[in-house]
This record gives sequence, structure tokens and C-alpha cells, in this order.
Amino acid sequence: MSLRVVFLGTAGSIPTPQRSLPAIAVQRKGEVILFDCGEGTQRQMIRAGTSFHRKTKVFITHMHGDHVLGLPGLFQTMSLLDREKKLEVYGPPGIKMFVETTQQTVQFTCTFPIKVSEIESAHTICDEKEYEVHAIQVNHVIPSLAYALTEKTRPGKFHPEKALALGVPEGSLWSKLQHGSAVELLNGRVVNPEEVLGPPRSGRKIVYTGDTRSVKKLAELAENADLLIHEATFDDELEEKAREDGHSTPSQAAETAKKAETKRLVLTHISARYRDSSLLLEQAKKVFPRVDVAEDFMEISIPYTEDS
Repeated sequence: MSLRVVFLGTAGSIPTPQRSLPAIAVQRKGEVILFDCGEGTQRQMIRAGTSFHRKTKVFITHMHGDHVLGLPGLFQTMSLLDREKKLEVYGPPGIKMFVETTQQTVQFTCTFPIKVSEIESAHTICDEKEYEVHAIQVNHVIPSLAYALTEKTRPGKFHPEKALALGVPEGSLWSKLQHGSAVELLNGRVVNPEEVLGPPRSGRKIVYTGDTRSVKKLAELAENADLLIHEATFDDELEEKAREDGHSTPSQAAETAKKAETKRLVLTHISARYRDSSLLLEQAKKVFPRVDVAEDFMEISIPYTEDS
């Protein structure tokens, strides 16, 4: 089962003919997890074939318009399509007032409940059965968050030959063992999961920085991540401007990926001044080779490792 990451919008602040405003969709099983929601996100979702009816969570990094102004349009499109499932929205202080004001002033009937959670400190903000989302405060010009989506540890690989050797018949007992539960055989013998399973397997991890200057704690958040999505608004020659505006450069993003020992780095939030992003890619590759620059509708699949 792959995690499908779709870059719906990769621009920085101003859209261009090639790039829409920030939004990233992670599709996991039957769920859609959105990171940021710039203007026109619902159109990008349509073009990407992303469903409006699935279980959905939206994680907003900060309250700048290019990251949040797509929410009203998303709400309206979902309502016009008669969505009924609850929509969960997470974000910094101010997100609750923004959603409430939208519902009060934009003239449409919302067909689904919206649950809004404001995040004021670093902690695990979403704890599901199979994954969790952790947030930290980063260093932008206004309060801003970075997020880590981390799957929980799974039981080890099941070895059917070991189960058969222990007298466990194929069927429901195998399923229980695969899910970490001991089983009792007809002869009274108890077979424990560790007798037929390999070592526990780590889940996959995706980290999204939002807008931020280079900060040490991002490397800690992104440690051993399968994918680090890091903003790189300006090239290295504009490092001072990046610092003043609360942004990062390609080399700074690459340094974070290197320190964190992430498997892959993708640069996003690209300034409109770069019609050709090859300069940004070249600068990052000098520090960290496994890097790409995001383009709208670029997709990345993150499978389980081969032994899983």
C-alpha cells in the first residue's frame, strides 16, 4: 500500500501560469490529507482526480493568504457536491475565526460538519489508529507550523511456514497472529505472535515545513523521514532576502535533509522570479543529491520497504 503524494500547488505567494498556490495532497488508503490550501485548490484536486467525498483532514501551516484562502472555495465545492462526511481542519491561532467567518459570510449551505482545531504549541495533534501527525513551531514572519505525518510501527512480517510448523491452521488464527494477538490451538497450546513474526516494522514518514527560515528543530522533526518537503523560495544568492522574509534557500533545505538523513528531499514554494527552477536544483544537489524541485501535479509514491 503506497502513500501517494500529489503536489497540487508549488508557487510561493503569487501564482504563475505554471504554478498554483501551496497545497499538497497525501492519499493514504481511503483518506485525503491536505497540507495547506491556497486559492484554487479545489480545481487542482479535480485535475488530479482527488475525491471530495473521502475522509479528509486539512493542515494549515500559517495564516498568510496563499496558504489558507483556498478553504472557502473547498468548502463550497464540497457542499455543492453534497459531501456529508466531517471535515477536520487544523492550524495556528486564527484558523477557527477564519472558518467561522467564512461560514457566516459566504452564501452557501454547508452540507457537512467542520471540526477546527487550533495549535499553539508543539505536540502530537492528531492520533489515529495507524498514524499520527506532530506539529512544531517554526520561524516565519508570523506564527507558522511544520508537520510530520508518521505511520505507527506495524507487526513484523508473517512467516506462514513457521505457523504451520507450530500447528496453526491457515485461516482466522493466522490473521490474529499477523495483527499481534496470541492464539490458542485445539490442543491447548498458545502460540505467541513473536514465534511467527519478524521484527516490528517502522511506518513511513512525511515532513512538510511550510514557510520558514532555516531552523535546527526541523532536522529533528525530519529525522529518517522518507520524504522531506521543504520550502526554498529564493536561491542561495538571495540568502539575506530569504532571512528577512522568513524563508529558506535550496542549500539550507538540503543541509536540513542531510542532517536529518532523510531519504528524499523535494523543494517547493518557488518564487515567481524562477521560471526555470534548474538553478535551485543545482544548488541543493551540491549538498544533498536525492532532491527534486516540485512541479504542479508531480506525484510521489512511497511504498513499504521490500521486506514489509
